[in-house]
Amino acid sequence: MTYEVSFTTKWADFDPNRHMRHTAYNDYAAEVRVRFFAEHGFSISEFAKLNIGPILFKEETSFVKEISLGEDIRVDMHLEAASKNLERWRFVHHIYNKNGELAAEVKVYGAWIDLQKRKLTTAPQVFIDIFKDLSKTVNYTEIPLKNEH
Repeated sequence: MTYEVSFTTKWADFDPNRHMRHTAYNDYAAEVRVRFFAEHGFSISEFAKLNIGPILFKEETSFVKEISLGEDIRVDMHLEAASKNLERWRFVHHIYNKNGELAAEVKVYGAWIDLQKRKLTTAPQVFIDIFKDLSKTVNYTEIPLKNEH
């Protein structure tokens, strides 16, 4: 399934040049990820109960078209890559302007962290089950782990 959320841009998203701030694109992508997890039973408090949380290693944003103040936008989320047991993952978000045109693409590379040990960990089985239904990109690939051959 394609997961998508619509937003109306706000004053705080823009700089003095009336361009949407580069970090605002990433904020909307992050909000989509948080909502996805919450709608699948994993609010911030549920993550805390499991002592697990997402950690980002890298974010890449490509800008294509401008977005205007007060414009309605849509942000989707797809799985572009994941390790076998979902220890590591890469999401891609497409941000569309009011005309349905691609305005930006945000890619995030991350993993799960044990919040007590402060070390990377594996995802619980329930996360793996949720991600099976998330749409994958056409170039989806498996991320090999260092200890796999």
